[in-house]
Amino acid sequence: MSTTSGQNYRGVPAAERAQQRKDRLIDAALDLMGDGVWRAATVDALCTRAGLNKRYFYESFSSLDDVARAVVDSVAATVAAAALSAFSAHSPEEDLASRAHATLDAVIRSLVEDPRKAHTLFGPVSASLGTLEHRAHALDGLTALLVEHARTIHDVALEADSLATIAPAFLVGGTGEAVLAWLREPGHGSIERLIDDITTLWLLVGNGAATAARERMTTEPER
Repeated sequence: MSTTSGQNYRGVPAAERAQQRKDRLIDAALDLMGDGVWRAATVDALCTRAGLNKRYFYESFSSLDDVARAVVDSVAATVAAAALSAFSAHSPEEDLASRAHATLDAVIRSLVEDPRKAHTLFGPVSASLGTLEHRAHALDGLTALLVEHARTIHDVALEADSLATIAPAFLVGGTGEAVLAWLREPGHGSIERLIDDITTLWLLVGNGAATAARERMTTEPER
């Protein structure tokens, strides 16, 4: 159901006003999901937090699960955009360590600077099974993005090895856990050290997996 008027209001087109209201609802939902209290959310409470009349909720969403999925998609898109922007900003001629560090710097800062995003994407969110499955698919998308980057660095033929699937998922999940642990105890080290440490682990695992896959391709029968 839509309550959007086709007229401008104070110079702002109706579609833009509707998008602004939708964004406010998503941000309010991000607050609740980041705080781990989403399961107790109601449409009334969400609209109150967003500073909107309840009727505007149904302008953009059909249910609370619909909002939760939009939050997950928004956070995943932010993280993916940060990774792509940083990765693309560096020349393929640059050494792998520098490109990896720049990419992870952008990704980790996008999560740390707004902890709600880290908790929503990697934390124990009290959401419905459908929302949790949607989050899993979003993380699969981020993992696929990592695999695509790896294709530009390592031999494409290595994709045939199971490590090409396991290693990226291991790294994405491990990075999320490391960020959450740092957010709980930031006094254990600076954000710069966290980025350095995670980059080191990515390089060790990524290069190690590529080496192991290459050796298995020449010594083991296909399975």
